[in-house]
Amino acid sequence: MRKLMAANWKMFKTASEARETAEELVRLCGIVPADREVLVIPPFTALSAVAGAFEGTAGFFLGGQNFYPELEGAFTGEISPRMLKDARCTYALAGHSERRHVLGEDDALVGRKTAFGLEQGLSMILCVGELIAERRAGKVHEVLQRQLEVGLADVPRDVAPQRLSVAYEPVWAIGTGEVAGPEEIVQAHGFVRSVLVEIFGVKGNEMRIQYGGSVKAGNASEIIYLDNVDGVLVGGASLKADSFSQIVLAG
Repeated sequence: MRKLMAANWKMFKTASEARETAEELVRLCGIVPADREVLVIPPFTALSAVAGAFEGTAGFFLGGQNFYPELEGAFTGEISPRMLKDARCTYALAGHSERRHVLGEDDALVGRKTAFGLEQGLSMILCVGELIAERRAGKVHEVLQRQLEVGLADVPRDVAPQRLSVAYEPVWAIGTGEVAGPEEIVQAHGFVRSVLVEIFGVKGNEMRIQYGGSVKAGNASEIIYLDNVDGVLVGGASLKADSFSQIVLAG
C-alpha cells in the first residue's frame, strides 16, 4: 500500500500563504514516489488556494480538517462533507486530539463524523491516542480500543480499505517536541492493527495506520519504516514546504 504523508496546517496560513507553500511543496517534491501519497489539510479558507496549486499534479491530495455530520442545515459555523467535496477535498479528519480535548468532541460524535464522511464519498482519517496520564496509568490499549470501537461502530464492514485510515497520535507528543519511541509506536500500531482486524476481518490488514506526534525531517525516516506505520500525520513541521518535502521523501 502507498504511504499517506499528510500535512495538517491547523489554524495557520491565509489563502495566499497557503498557495505559496503548496506551490513550493509541489516544486520541491517533484514527481511523488510511487509508494507515497501527499495530503495537505489546510484551513477551510485556504482550500481553494491549495486546490489551485495542486491542479494538474499527480500524487497530491486535499483534505478537510473537520465537518458536521449533516448534509446541510442550521449549524452556524460548520461545514458539510458536500461543501468539502465541492472545494475538491477527497479526504477529511475525524477525532483529532484538539477536537477531542480542546473542543470537547466525544467518541460518539467522532464516530458519527467518520461514518457520515465515508457515506458522503470522502476518505476518512480517524485519529486516536492517549493522554500522558492514561499512558502512565497503563491504559493505552483500553483508550485505543474504546476510541476505535466507538469511532468505527457505524462504518460499513465492507468499506473499501483504502478509504479508511487510522492516525495514532499520542496526545502527549503533539506539538511538544516529545516523540514516542520506536518500541512505543510499534506496540501501539500493532494493537491498532489487531483491533482493525477484529472489526473488519482481513480487510483490517489493508487499512493504513499513520503516526502523528512531533514528526519532523530528522526522525521521519526512522518512523516511516517501522512495522504497521503506513504514513504520518504532521503538524508543525508541515508548515514549511522545505521540511515537509523532506518528510514526504524520507527514506
